[in-house]
Amino acid sequence: MLSLARQHCLNHAAREAVAQCPQCRHFFCRECVTEHDDRILCAACLRKISRADGPDRRPFRDLARAGLSLAGFFTAALFFYWLGQILLLIPTPFHDGTLWQSIGSWHE
Repeated sequence: MLSLARQHCLNHAAREAVAQCPQCRHFFCRECVTEHDDRILCAACLRKISRADGPDRRPFRDLARAGLSLAGFFTAALFFYWLGQILLLIPTPFHDGTLWQSIGSWHE
């Protein structure tokens, strides 16, 4: 077995190693290791453990995105439908330009 005192960090060759990851058996400096469940692990091994512990939610994420996209489409369609209904309530003389003429006569 190699002595820890003579080892250098796998990621930073100029730095001395302070720990050996029990999973991958590589040596790392202080910045490259972290404590997890009372063990010192490197970032790569910690990522592997985290993925194995957590449930895979990818199928639900894709279904949720599709549902949110559909809800957004219907919300936009409903908004523009109501906007059209409001515009239909505007009186016809407003569009003809005659309403402005009658407003101008009020100021005189």
